[in-house]
Amino acid sequence: MSVQDVVVTGLGATTPLGGDVDSLWRGLLAGRSGVRRIDDLVGSFGHADELPTRIAAPMAVSPDEVLPRVQARRMDRCQQAALVAARQAWADAGEPEVDPVRLAVVIGTGIAGIGTLLDQDDLIEEKGPHRISPLAVPMLMPNGPAAWISLEYGARAGVYTPVSACASGAEALALAARLIRSGEADVVIAGGTEAAITPLTIAGFAQARTLSKRNDDPERASRPFDVGRDGFVLGEGAGVMVLESADFAAGRGARLIGRLAGFGVTADAHHITGPDPTGSGQIRAILKAVSSAGLRPSDVEHVNCHATSTVVGDVGEAAAIRQALGDDVVLTAPKSSIGHLVGAAGAVEAVITLLSVVDGVIPPTLNLERKAPEVELDVVTGEPRRRRLGAALSNSFGFGGQNVSLLFTAA
Repeated sequence: MSVQDVVVTGLGATTPLGGDVDSLWRGLLAGRSGVRRIDDLVGSFGHADELPTRIAAPMAVSPDEVLPRVQARRMDRCQQAALVAARQAWADAGEPEVDPVRLAVVIGTGIAGIGTLLDQDDLIEEKGPHRISPLAVPMLMPNGPAAWISLEYGARAGVYTPVSACASGAEALALAARLIRSGEADVVIAGGTEAAITPLTIAGFAQARTLSKRNDDPERASRPFDVGRDGFVLGEGAGVMVLESADFAAGRGARLIGRLAGFGVTADAHHITGPDPTGSGQIRAILKAVSSAGLRPSDVEHVNCHATSTVVGDVGEAAAIRQALGDDVVLTAPKSSIGHLVGAAGAVEAVITLLSVVDGVIPPTLNLERKAPEVELDVVTGEPRRRRLGAALSNSFGFGGQNVSLLFTAA
């Protein structure tokens, strides 16, 4: 069996910049920020006033306002977001008619149903075990988002849930491409979701010294590659793509948005939270993505960076990109606008990367006032940059030393 090309036929997203892909894209190009103070979100929890970080990037449109009320109440917020994005992507793909045994779902998440877990733990402490919801486990389980989507569309070719911290959404798309390339599925609904803006996660990340503390200046807090960066801003949302084999898409006359031409997945095996300082794992992921697309490093003109705004991570990634791809590549860092969506980040940023290829425009990186001297590459700032792109890369790196690079080309 010949290896199938993987094409993208549908996109969906709900993010801090809006409830759909169009609002995300318009917001990025306009230089808007979805970061704000979150006193109203955490104020009902004990010790919330002691949190060192009180900013985050919540979804601009709450998914429980989009889904039917009864359905939304049976799902954790991360599951709601995934289903909202999946419905958008499926509609965008023209609602493909596909044999259910040839339809798969792959939805990654890093933290899953932590909102449900914390709420139910509070309930058992206050009112006892008999008050726990019978839906507690389905709502908090990591495979819940993928399972709900499979139920929605009757997917029977497999339902998968990569849990790879901040690389989860990107790894989901890589796994989906593998399923299509191997001939195991004709269509895959794939992406990532996260809704983990809670005092526990904020406190945990803050204790690890990874969060920004610019509480008085939320929109300027996330500043990838800037000398004044002091950590990331926690965000939430979901991004989903409909991927198809090129033959199946052609057979049904589908509109092609672009191609997921290559992917690379590697591991550092170095540290549970810190990247390998040599960048070898990131470099291998980038080069594997380029190679699996049948391209050369010089063919890649743009990288949508993982760049979270941490002191070590940003410069390490820039060095790895330069070593793998050379000096002529152009970078951008969407987390300056939408924050870090953890398990959803790679999927949402894959959507952004593909749109850059399709529209020939790279969104600016916000808050980059003085680029760190170690970053020896061109980073787009100020206005969006018009540039025809033949191939663009999206990077995602996660705690545990997990590296994923996705390579997109035009249809």
